[in-house]
Amino acid sequence: MRVAVIGCGFFAQNHLNGWRDLAAEGIELAAVCDIDPKKAETAAKTFGVPRFYTEAGAMLAEEQIDFVDIVTQMDTHLEMVKLACAKGVDIILQKPLAPEWSAAREVVDTARKAGVRLTIHENFRYQSPMRKLKSVLDSGAIGKPTWARIAFRTGYDIYAVQPYLHQAKRFAILDVGIHMLDLARFFLGEVERVSCEAQCRNPENVGEDTATILMRHRSGAVSVVEVTMEARIDPDPFPETLVTIEGDHGAASVGPGLAARITSGGQTRAEDFGSPLLSWTSQPWHTVQESVLRTEEAIIRAWRAGKDPESTGDDNLKTYALVEAAYEAAREGRAIVPAVN
Repeated sequence: MRVAVIGCGFFAQNHLNGWRDLAAEGIELAAVCDIDPKKAETAAKTFGVPRFYTEAGAMLAEEQIDFVDIVTQMDTHLEMVKLACAKGVDIILQKPLAPEWSAAREVVDTARKAGVRLTIHENFRYQSPMRKLKSVLDSGAIGKPTWARIAFRTGYDIYAVQPYLHQAKRFAILDVGIHMLDLARFFLGEVERVSCEAQCRNPENVGEDTATILMRHRSGAVSVVEVTMEARIDPDPFPETLVTIEGDHGAASVGPGLAARITSGGQTRAEDFGSPLLSWTSQPWHTVQESVLRTEEAIIRAWRAGKDPESTGDDNLKTYALVEAAYEAAREGRAIVPAVN
């Protein structure tokens, strides 16, 4: 299967490393593209890609590929999806779908009408500790999940490499909170209603940098999702996601250092839910980095088996609906029923 990558920036390096690692599964990096010619050329040389481009339309017109991996900023996603759909190639799209709900719906509708497979690169659910935690839930060890807290709280200076985040009108919920909301769906299922309190704690930020979200799931479970870029905790667990899930006869948690504790049948055991280091990953980023490879791997294997991957465009739209509901709940000061659940 031949893949072309659009976007060769900071996070795209993980995508490129992942595709290179999947060469053993028959994946060929055919071309790369970036509006910055230096980034495109550097990526081509680094990853042994035969051709690079600065215009996505030109690359799609000239290259014979099976699918495209779009790793650009969200305000370009609809345009890139339209180009790929016109070519008739399948799409892996970096989250979030788009900057706002209407564009997110249009992205999904465009792919559906074109008969193109659209999968969203929702990698947090593919982090090793999150997959291990899900396997504990699926085993029935803690019984039926009834309550959860999912938190990404950090004071790490993310602005140093992403200074544009200071100007984002919709920041914490859409940038990182969307991952936490997807994990809540992954662990506890679909959501009936959403409440949210949003804060802007850093005067340099335009949008919210902190959000506390409360959700009632169809199953009856309740989840609390926390996300902030302005935490003052020490030690700072960045970039770890911390999770506690309680069931009707046990509990499971992933804490700092990815140490897990599982209580079942009156007994508590400790486990290491850490991620392996790959040749191109480095601490403390390795858990997120490795999840990119696992996401790509899962998508390819599902496609080859004639199945839908977990995070199709339609499925991820349900996560995006929680984002929209959270923003509306914060504005209105009341619980909101998500548009898609």
